[in-house]
Order: sequence, then C-alpha cells, then structure tokens
Amino acid sequence: MVDYMADYLENIRDRRVYPGVQPGYLHKLLPREPPLQPERWDDIFKDVEELIMPGPFSIPDRPLAVAAHARVLPALTCYPSIMGEMLSSAINALCFTWASSPAGTELETIAMNWLGKSIGLPDSFLNEKDNSAGGGVIQTTASEATLVSLLAARTRALIKLSELNPELQSSELLGHLICYCSDQAHSSVEKAGLIGLVRMRYIESDTNQSMRGGKLEEAIEGDKARGLVPFWVCATLGTTGSVAFDNLREVGEVCARHDAWLHVDAAYAGTAFLCPEYRHWLNGVELADSFAFNPSKWMMVNFDCTAMWVKDSTALHRTFNVNPIYLRHENSVSARVARNGFTRFQSLNFDVKDEPRSDRLVTDKVDAILEKVEQDRHISSYNIAEQLEIDHKTALTHLKKLDIQKSSILGSHTSSLKEI
Repeated sequence: MVDYMADYLENIRDRRVYPGVQPGYLHKLLPREPPLQPERWDDIFKDVEELIMPGPFSIPDRPLAVAAHARVLPALTCYPSIMGEMLSSAINALCFTWASSPAGTELETIAMNWLGKSIGLPDSFLNEKDNSAGGGVIQTTASEATLVSLLAARTRALIKLSELNPELQSSELLGHLICYCSDQAHSSVEKAGLIGLVRMRYIESDTNQSMRGGKLEEAIEGDKARGLVPFWVCATLGTTGSVAFDNLREVGEVCARHDAWLHVDAAYAGTAFLCPEYRHWLNGVELADSFAFNPSKWMMVNFDCTAMWVKDSTALHRTFNVNPIYLRHENSVSARVARNGFTRFQSLNFDVKDEPRSDRLVTDKVDAILEKVEQDRHISSYNIAEQLEIDHKTALTHLKKLDIQKSSILGSHTSSLKEI
C-alpha cells in the first residue's frame, strides 16, 4: 500500500488532470449486489487501479488543476501529511473529550496555538492560559466553521433579546434576526443562513469586489429602522471568484458599533498570512469574533482540514454543549477541557429549544392572523391555525396580543421590540 501511494505521487504527472469518464460509468462496472464471499487482495486492488483510479477526481496536484481549481479544491499534499494521516488512522483516537484522549485533545490545542501565532492572530484567539476565553479547534471545512459561528452568534443574540423581551418566545425573536455578507461571499454563507433560519442580506461590493464599511453601515441602519436585529457579519479574505479581500477594519468597526458577531472566512487566502508581507490584509482582525482558514489548500495538509479560532468560546458552549453522564469525568470542568465541548461539528444540535413552530417564520403570519380575526371575531384559534397552516400555540400567542396596536405586534412593522 505504501509503495502504491509513493508510486502514485511520483508518477502523478502521467495521469489525467480531469476524469476521462462519464456520469454513471462505475454503476455499469460494479455488480448491483454486495459480494457474499471474500475476495483476494490482489483482485480488489486490481479493481481499484482499473475501475476507481480512472475517475476518482480532478487531480489537484497538477499545475493546470491548481490554477483552475485551487479556490475550490485542496491544492496540495505532502509525505509528512500522508504519514500523519496513516498514523492517526492506525491509532484511531477518540478525541471528543479529554478523558477519551488526553494527548489528542491537548495536542490539538497546542498545534492551533502554534498555527495562530504563525499567521499573526492576536493573543485573544489563543488558548495558552487557564483563564483564556479564546482558542482554536480543527473543523472539517470552512463551510462548517461559518455555520458554527453563525449558530453561536444566533444564540448570543437570542439570549440578549430574551432578557429585554421576556414575554416573547425564541421562535418569535428569531424572525427579527438578520445577518450580512458580501455579494462575493462563498455559497456556504448563504447555506448557513438557511440552516440557521435567519435572513441574509448581501452587501454590494465595490469596484475591487470588496465589501466596505459604508455600504454595510447603510444596510444595517436600514434594517434596524424596519425592526430587524443585525447579529452576524461574514467578511471574506480571498473570495472564491476573484481572490478579493473585504475591508476588515471598516467592517469590524461597523460590527462593533452594532454589537454584531464578525466572522472572518479566510479559507482560500489564510495560508498567505504565514508571510509577514501579506498580513496587511489582516488589519482589523482584532475586531473579529471568529476566524477560519483551510490549511488543506496551501499548507500541503490532507483534505479535509479547517482551522477555526474564536475570541470567546463561551458563546459556542452555550450553543452546542450537552452534558450526558457518559461524557463526564473528574477533569471535565477545567477551562482547557471545557473548550472541547465544540471540537467536532458532527455532535452539534441545531434546534432552537423552544415551542414547536411551522416551517415558515411565524412573523410572516401576523398580518394574516389579524385579517382572520377582523373577518370573524368569533373564529377559534384552532381554525386560524388550520387555515394558515401554522402551529396552534403560535396562533394563541398572537391572539393574546390583539389588544395591542398593530404596529406593536411582531412583523415587518415592529417598533416595540426592545433592541440589543
């Protein structure tokens, strides 16, 4: 196996850059039913070479592929990375808590501190002291890091809004949240908004395809005037389409004024910050709440690998931590160990812990509920819920507020919601 891997990398230039097959080719070559008897290793490996290798992927290590696809595919790997992958697979450590793998857990923390220092991140993103609030963690993809930061920011915003509006449920407050990104941002940012059930506004970039503070400020002020609550902004350092850089300093200052979480997506260009001469693009990073980039692109690390840092990990603890008895141990309350409550995305819970709600945001139904009541003052809450296809408790919540003026009821006219 090791010889095969070495030969593959040594002779990779002799292979096709793009797959020479058509969709569905493998379905025609492999049997429809799983094998009932074991096969010889030589026969299995013969199938790998003849059936799998002609169409595994576009080879990213070829120069043409790097030029065309470095922005969307892993660009390089190296022998140390491959050997590390082999060793970690053989050890198969369970690194989701300190108790299951003390060395793996602590090594991740140390390596992330090293990497953060190497690219010039502020000390606030590192985890070097027992009272450090920040820290880094390895995620699988930048898309995952974006979603994690958005959900953490959403929780922070909902907590603050709930304290100011204790009479409202989280499902009602959720409809007021809005987040922002450049019109050049990666598509995963839009997907994060869809998963998080929040509105997303795209800020028009300038002639250099950069998001600027002025445009962001204008959009935020307009949305706040409409009763919305800005809570999260994604700035991109090295866009997928043109390697453009948002103005981090300007965007960060706007976020600070409006108490919005700033996430920096440096998936593509982040490795360049290993070189001090490129760190001027990081001007303003101290204003960010989270930062992520992909070592799997330029650092010759096997895909998938995303490095993510946060300035205050408590926001992630509040969002994702669970405490089942089988994960508890005598060291589970230490500051360093607590940070690992969010180490792997696969264990996260996206649900807003609140009353059941319909697929649509409840705020979209307020006017319709009012219209039903005005048409028939004796209509039951069950009939309203059935006709509008919303949860019965949602209908009840708004019916109780019918003695309030329309402008005070949640919806596009909100003026009574106490803002953060």
